[in-house]
Amino acid sequence: MTRVVIIGAGISGLATAYAVEQLAAQAELEVQTLVLEKLDRTGGKIWSRRENGFLCEWGPNGFLDNKPMTLELCDSLGISDQLLRSDDNARKRFIYSEQVLHQLPENGPAFLKSKLISWPGKLRLACEPLIPKRTDQSDETLAEFGRRRLGNEALNKLIAPMVSGIFAGDPETMSLKSCFKRIYELEQEYGGLIKAMVRLAKQKKADIKAGKAVASAAGPGGILTSFQEGIQQLTEGVGKGLQGEIKLTSAVSKIEQKSGGYILTLESGEQLDAEIVVSAVPAYAAATMLAENSEKTSAMLKQIPYATMNVICFGYQRERITHNLDGFGYLIPKAEGRSTLGTLWDSSIFPNRAPEGHVLLRSMMGGATNMGAIDLSEEEVKKRTMDDLWQIMRIAAKPDFVRIFRHPHAIPQYTRGHAARVEAIEDSLRGQPDLLLTGNAFFGVGLNDCVNNSNLTAQKVIERLKIHQSKC
Repeated sequence: MTRVVIIGAGISGLATAYAVEQLAAQAELEVQTLVLEKLDRTGGKIWSRRENGFLCEWGPNGFLDNKPMTLELCDSLGISDQLLRSDDNARKRFIYSEQVLHQLPENGPAFLKSKLISWPGKLRLACEPLIPKRTDQSDETLAEFGRRRLGNEALNKLIAPMVSGIFAGDPETMSLKSCFKRIYELEQEYGGLIKAMVRLAKQKKADIKAGKAVASAAGPGGILTSFQEGIQQLTEGVGKGLQGEIKLTSAVSKIEQKSGGYILTLESGEQLDAEIVVSAVPAYAAATMLAENSEKTSAMLKQIPYATMNVICFGYQRERITHNLDGFGYLIPKAEGRSTLGTLWDSSIFPNRAPEGHVLLRSMMGGATNMGAIDLSEEEVKKRTMDDLWQIMRIAAKPDFVRIFRHPHAIPQYTRGHAARVEAIEDSLRGQPDLLLTGNAFFGVGLNDCVNNSNLTAQKVIERLKIHQSKC
C-alpha cells in the first residue's frame, strides 16, 4: 500500500485526493491517501457562512459552467442535482464611470449606444483590426496589450476593472499570457481580436449549419453556478467522497526527503512518512515547508506575490434600498477614486442569500493597487464602503447586518514572467518526482482551473504509483 499525503484541504487538495483515489481504483493500484489541513475545517478560502439568515461567502461564490471539470466532479460525487445556476440578473453587469452606472453592452448596437466609452474611445477601438500583430515573444503586461490594441480608455474602463474583479490585480504588472492565454492566442492566430471574433463567428455559423458545436471566443461565457447553501457544499461533498483520512489542525512545518519517500514534520512535532507528497497550499506556505528540502525552489515560490482583500457583506431591509438591484453588480475603475473595487448584488444573483424582505450586498476592498486596505480598522472599512454605496447607489441607510472578512493573502498575482517562474520551479523539482505542487498559484486562479490542475496532478501521482508498485 503506497501512502500519498496531500497538504492542504482546500478545493485543490481535496480534488487531488479524490482524483487519485478514483484513478487508482480504475488502474487497480493500492493507495492510502491522507489530507493534512492546518485549520479546523476543510475548504480553504471556500467558506459559506450563514448568519442571521444571510449567506455570506468568505471567498469565491461559485464557478462558471462553461468548462466541464467541476461539473464532472459534481456528477462523480452525486451532487449535481444540488447545483444552483445564477439568476438571469447575473447577465447584467455594470461599470461605474464618471459618476454613472453603465451596463456593459452585450452586442454591437448596444455598444454604440452606450456612454461608457466616449466616441473617440469607440473610434480607437474600431481601429483595432489595423493594429499589427505583436511579434515580440517577451511577456507583455495586460496594460501594454490594452493600450496597444484597444487604447487607453478601453484599458482604464474595461480591462482594468475586469482584472481587479478576477485577480484583484494591477494590469500594469499582470502577465497577458498567464492571465488570459486565450486572448494572447487569438492575436497570434488571427492577427487581432476583432478579426478573431469575425472569423470565429463565421466558423461557428458554419459548424452549427453542419450540426456541430464550437466554443466561444475570448469571453469567459458560462453561467455562474453554486449550491443552495453556498459553494462550500462542493468542498464538503468532495471531503465526504474520500476514502482516505482528512486530518485537521495538522499544519506542516517541514518536508524532508529520505530514502524511499519523505518525512513530514507537523507544527505539533509529530512526524509522518509518505512515499508521495502533494503540496496544495499557497506558494508562500509551500516555500516555508520546502526551505530545507530545496532552498532554490523555496526562493522561487516566494517570488509569487499575493494581493490583499477585504470582503464586506452588508444586509439591508429591501424597502430601505431604492436601487432596483437588477443585475450582477458593478466594478469601479481606479480613476474614479473610490475605496472599493466593486460590489456584487449577491441576493440578486442567487436565491436564499438573504432573509425574506432583505437583500445582501458584497463589496471588495484592497487588491494589488490598494494593499494597505487590509490594515484599516473595521469601522474605517465600514465607513468607506458605506460612502461608496451612497455615492454609487444612493444607499443612505445603515446596514442591519455587517460582516467583514480579511484576506492578507487573497489571490496570487500572475505578474510579468509568471510562466517562466513556474517552469523554473518545476525544473527545480525534476530530481524529486514524488514531490508535486498544485493549487491556484500556478496555472489559474478560478475554481475550474483548480479542479483541472488537481486532475492533472493526480495523473502524475498515478504514474508514480505504478512505478512504486512495479518494484514490489
